[in-house]
Amino acid sequence: MERCSWSRKNERMQEYHDNEWGRPYTDDSYLFELLTLEGAQSGLSWNTVLAKRHHYQEAFQQFDIQKCASMTDEDLEYIRNHYGVIKHPAKLASVRNNAVKVLTIQDEYGSLSSFFWRYVDFTPIIHEWKEEAEVPSYTELSTQISRELKKRQFKFVGPVTVYSFMQAIGMVDDHVRTCPCHSKNTNA
Repeated sequence: MERCSWSRKNERMQEYHDNEWGRPYTDDSYLFELLTLEGAQSGLSWNTVLAKRHHYQEAFQQFDIQKCASMTDEDLEYIRNHYGVIKHPAKLASVRNNAVKVLTIQDEYGSLSSFFWRYVDFTPIIHEWKEEAEVPSYTELSTQISRELKKRQFKFVGPVTVYSFMQAIGMVDDHVRTCPCHSKNTNA
């Protein structure tokens, strides 16, 4: 069996691939973290974002949604100047903005997890890709979710970002079929 080729770039990517990517997650703070990191990735590589992940976790208090929603402009400026995060002001502001919107979703749906997982009837979509070239960068479903998030005024949530998020939290299993991390190989 052979891992997905993107994971072989370096040890950090392999660790993320083997231990997180594509596994079903429902913890709201973790979902918020991945939504934030996927948004930060826009225009950059996932390897770049993973290298800065611990800075994000520290700066945004382990992605405590309530604390992120309460951040001031001064807090965000401090983070931009004192942490090893991506310095894009709009991406940093989106963390606070999106945290505020997550609180609304939690009130409405009970959890951020319920909001997202209802789109797949709370069951991961398991693909059977033979090679990575078959994996789409976005789908009709990610476009639908993106539209809903944008309607709710979330930032940095285009269809490609949303699909990457769906892959990351295990809503879809896009490991190639020969990968030992593919659902059908881990459940065998």
